[in-house]
Amino acid sequence: MSHRRQLKVGSLARVEGEGALRIVVADGHVETAELNIYEPPRFFEAFLRGRAYTEPPDITSRICGICPVAYQTSACNALEQLCDVELDRPLAELRRLLYCGEWISSHSLHIHMLHIPDFLGYPDAIALAADHRELVEQGLAMKKAGNALLELLGGRAIHPVNIRLGGFYSVPEPTDFAPVIELLCRARDCAVNTARFAAGFEFPELELEYELLAATEPYRYAVDTGAVHTSTGLRFSAAEFPDHVREYQVPHSTALHAMLYGERYLTGPLARYTLNYHQLSPSARQVAAEIGLGTECRNPFRSILVRVVEVLYAIEEALSLIAGYERPFRAAVPVTPRAGTGHGVSEAPRGLLYHRYEVDDHGIVRSATIIPPTSQNQAVMEDDLRRVVSENLELDDAALAALCERAIRNYDPCISCSAHFLDIDVVRR
Repeated sequence: MSHRRQLKVGSLARVEGEGALRIVVADGHVETAELNIYEPPRFFEAFLRGRAYTEPPDITSRICGICPVAYQTSACNALEQLCDVELDRPLAELRRLLYCGEWISSHSLHIHMLHIPDFLGYPDAIALAADHRELVEQGLAMKKAGNALLELLGGRAIHPVNIRLGGFYSVPEPTDFAPVIELLCRARDCAVNTARFAAGFEFPELELEYELLAATEPYRYAVDTGAVHTSTGLRFSAAEFPDHVREYQVPHSTALHAMLYGERYLTGPLARYTLNYHQLSPSARQVAAEIGLGTECRNPFRSILVRVVEVLYAIEEALSLIAGYERPFRAAVPVTPRAGTGHGVSEAPRGLLYHRYEVDDHGIVRSATIIPPTSQNQAVMEDDLRRVVSENLELDDAALAALCERAIRNYDPCISCSAHFLDIDVVRR
């Protein structure tokens, strides 16, 4: 005789989105753990068809209000590759600087407002601030510095409007950076303090054995562009991404899963850090060592530490780029459309973001493919949840639900980019 228990969480807090997780336990073993994505399709790929080749950067940025620069940059990379355009060096550095602003802002939001409450036992950042006001203020100061960069270079912090194919509509004067430098210097101190504070958290033991996938560059930590690199040594260009990664539909979700040669793989901070550790700045590596991170990290619960290290790197990289800034003699390189297919990647805070566009002779988009990091990580999240639940079946429903929520938040899923998460349904037989 089977016994059925149902566990429901009305709203998974501190992630963007909604959906469901269904867990079936039979004879003390987790039989299935399905992340059920039921949000209706948003049709971004469909309504890009028939639009001018200049429009995808603006349109795709609306996919996400937290990482719009990632969508703009991957779109620009793909279309500029198609049109055989190379940015002037100052424009390329400005694009990287803008992306650093997004990393600082997005990571800081996740670290302080969404993730730290898990480790300190608070339901949300408001309750956290009552007892740890200085900690929350440090997070806000870090996010403010990132937003200042987004506003200066992008025109506004959410859905920036100053980015275009070939560069920008306008570029700043060197003197415009003075107030931003002050905010970044304060944010750097806050990042170091946050790293030292977070190092004292209790981290469950869990090591991921999946293949890791991230962008890589020869001489610096990959952010705004790069070739693709895996933990088994595979390297390929953005144009070769579809040859290695395939999307497929699962019955329980409206969001596509992605596989690397038929296997789950992980993208995001853990993958970037493990594959590109030696490209971090010396001080970022020093702080990583101080807080107990080695040259690689595969524990998703310790991803909060990796994100703080990446914030510190992004702040220092931003200060370095500002120090070497030379105002470009032109705001954008001319981009003339041509028929063909373009591919582009960049490293969104949550992981590698791939764009593909097919354009005709008239500069009209005929097809578009967008593969966001949360969609790529969905299969890993399901398997991770399966392991977490199977090792903690003795917990009651409330404790098990809380643990599942923590496991999901480790990945900082921007689920509205591809999917949503809401209810947990546990069936015990």
